[in-house]
Amino acid sequence: MANYLAVPVKTTSEVDLIKPIRNFAKENFPNTSSENYDKDLSEFHRLRAHATGKFNDKHESAIEAVGKYYDQFVSVEAKLPFTENQVRVNFTWYDAFAKGTLLSGRPKLTIASGSFEKTCMLFNIAALQSQVASVQSKETDEGLKLSAKLFQQSSGIFKYLKEQVMSLLGRDPTPDMHPDTLAGLSALMVAQAQESIYLKCARDKMKDATVAKIAMQCSCYFSEAIKLLQLYSVKDIFPKEWLISVAGKQAAFHALAEYYQSGAASSKMAYGEEIARLQQAKELTQSAMTRGGKEVDFSKQLSKIDSALQKVKKDNDMIYHDKIPSHKDLPLIDKAVVAKPLPVPEKISSSSTELFSKLVPLAVHNAVSMYESKKNQLVNTEVGRLREATQTLNGILASLNLPAAIEDMGGSDVPTSVKDKAQKIQEQGGLTTLDSLISELPELLSRNKEILDESFRMLDEEAASDLQLKEQFGDKWSRTPSAKLTESIRKDGEKYNSIISNAVHADTVVKEKYNTNKRGFQLLSSPIANLQQALPSGSASNLLKDSESARQLRSLMQQVDAIKNEREVMENELKSATSDMTAKFVSALAADGAIDEDSLSNSELQNIYAPLTQQVNDSLATQERVLSQVQAAHKVFSQEKMLDQSGARREEMLRELATAFDTFTELKSNLEEGTKFYNDLTQILVKFQNKISDLCFARKTEKEELLKDLNQQIASRPAESAPAAPNYQKPKSAAPSRPPPPVVSKPAAAPPVTAPSASAPPSASAPTAASPSTQSQSAAAQPTSTYQQPPAPYGQTPHQGMPYPAQPYMYFAPPVPTGFNPYGYGGAFYQNPPAPYPQQQQPGQQPAAGQPPYPQQPGQAPYPQQYQQPPPQGYPYPPQGYPGYPPQ
Repeated sequence: MANYLAVPVKTTSEVDLIKPIRNFAKENFPNTSSENYDKDLSEFHRLRAHATGKFNDKHESAIEAVGKYYDQFVSVEAKLPFTENQVRVNFTWYDAFAKGTLLSGRPKLTIASGSFEKTCMLFNIAALQSQVASVQSKETDEGLKLSAKLFQQSSGIFKYLKEQVMSLLGRDPTPDMHPDTLAGLSALMVAQAQESIYLKCARDKMKDATVAKIAMQCSCYFSEAIKLLQLYSVKDIFPKEWLISVAGKQAAFHALAEYYQSGAASSKMAYGEEIARLQQAKELTQSAMTRGGKEVDFSKQLSKIDSALQKVKKDNDMIYHDKIPSHKDLPLIDKAVVAKPLPVPEKISSSSTELFSKLVPLAVHNAVSMYESKKNQLVNTEVGRLREATQTLNGILASLNLPAAIEDMGGSDVPTSVKDKAQKIQEQGGLTTLDSLISELPELLSRNKEILDESFRMLDEEAASDLQLKEQFGDKWSRTPSAKLTESIRKDGEKYNSIISNAVHADTVVKEKYNTNKRGFQLLSSPIANLQQALPSGSASNLLKDSESARQLRSLMQQVDAIKNEREVMENELKSATSDMTAKFVSALAADGAIDEDSLSNSELQNIYAPLTQQVNDSLATQERVLSQVQAAHKVFSQEKMLDQSGARREEMLRELATAFDTFTELKSNLEEGTKFYNDLTQILVKFQNKISDLCFARKTEKEELLKDLNQQIASRPAESAPAAPNYQKPKSAAPSRPPPPVVSKPAAAPPVTAPSASAPPSASAPTAASPSTQSQSAAAQPTSTYQQPPAPYGQTPHQGMPYPAQPYMYFAPPVPTGFNPYGYGGAFYQNPPAPYPQQQQPGQQPAAGQPPYPQQPGQAPYPQQYQQPPPQGYPYPPQGYPGYPPQ
């Protein structure tokens, strides 16, 4: 049977827990002395270092060490929230399965999140459980029980992570933490737990029917595991031998179920069914060995099944003669589920010590945060009501030219209210301040637009490159398209672009108000003498100084000032009201085990802010009453002033100055908020640009790696065969074949032969001095002749009268020269290039006039007919058409 499969652990980088926690505690728990948690802080840091050092130990103590840190982290996170804006610790974890490459290294993920740390630690606890379970002995009950327990716990953890990982991380995890990966791991672990229980049942020799049911469930579990492990999204993550082993086990346990069910059939004397199931078990075992390959060994199982099959077939043939049914007609084997994923326990380790006991829990911290949020919302609402009412009040008074209209009775001096407004504007910097703020807006806007435009440019450039490569390589360009990958980033960019567009519109409104009231800004920013000189005179209004309407308006303006002063006090009281809700929430948590934050917060806010809210309502009601009286008194006052039109221009100027003052206050506030807005937006856009830059750099690196792989694949691809040449390109006649060595029919010594002269052609029937054509025919007719006479080396004149000794001769192909040059034999080297091989004469064909019977090289004697001396023994025969040996 194959060995268990164990999940590898994730590895992590070392982090500093001490400094971030201490800083957060000092800021959020100022009443708690650092002496109360310094020792716990050091212990917490040590626990993580100890836990990460145990990742390679396949022992229960490693599970205990990692579980102890995990339990403490869960407890500590209830008091110290590990987030980006609270206790910020960048946890980095590497993929458990990926080996990494030379350039990119192993896939990793870095998140400043306590949920990420807990998730990875929980993954490693499950992985360690699988590793400890895999090394337990299969020969003892204790080992099998522990394996079954740990595999079920591991399966439960992987199942829990599969359901929670996406919500816990809030982003795409590394491949080993993908939900499909975790589903496959959970299925594999529970299958191996069922396998452990099967081994114990088989070892205890339980009833065959029971063992068959357990084995059948094993096969079903492994069948489900192989489906999940082969999902397209994760099939390349797991080691190849995993898939082979699981596939083999699935068939093997089906075979075992059939084997044990055959035993149950035998006990019922159903020998035909027993044979049919044993035959099926044998086929399944052979299939398991084929599918499992070297990763599994089912030879003993096959031998046992085959032995049982042969025995029962023999008994059935000789004794029972029971009919053997088809396997498809047999009833299905029932399944017994004895292994299930176990739920994740609240505590992994046996330790009960709680760190940071002096700090309040996160539930209290969250309740306080929610209370503060509700409080701020209430305060902002009430302050907003007051400011809006005051702005409405100022607008109405400015349209009525109050209080300047009732103060300007002399017609020559600047009204007191106008002097006060001018003084306030000048204290704030006057027109120069507005000009400075307005001049900064285009630069700030341009900077933000440039950052955003550059961000979109990088995205567009990367997308164009990816699209071009996709069109070039087609389906081979398999990485995620840029359009899909950057969809959320582009949405963020469009959101920022919309914000900038709205800001540009708001800036336009501000500039229009500025241009409309610029003359009033200039007058109020200038010295009083210049302001007095710019005001038109209007002495006729002096007659209304003691009128009833004027006195009534002065009284109402005093009430208006009182309303404004009261509102300043109310606003300060709204902002400064506080309450210690931490103690109340801690008491509620201790008493009830939970915090009803909504009820407690609403009750406290009602007690503190109900009186202040009532004051705001009273102030608004008072404003409505006073404004109605002001409008009525001003109507009478205006009718009295209509008797003389000499002060109309002066009154219009005073109204313009009052509007300019209110607009100045509004614009200054808007411009300051706009400047802060643009500066804050710049920081956000810089982070956005850096994110895009990192993405583009990562995509560029990925692109270069993919291009490198594709180029290697293209370079290693064999070239396609050339098409068949057309007929007109084919050669008309093939080159003549090289003739073999001459053949002598008899091994007897030949009589002395005289070399033929150049003018006397030899006879075609000469028995010994055969022509080349005759030799060729003889060689063709007698390919197995006893003796083949080699020709003399080309250019050498044989000695006359010496017969060639009769001896067997065999032709050997010349070896490749290795330090010995056959053409330099005897110290001489051939200098002349080889002549083209001569054309042979057909049988009976006479040579042309003046041509020797066999062509000769220039300056050489005619081709000799035979050797007078044998070549050196063992020396290879030189190829024809090449120069012979130099003279001895």
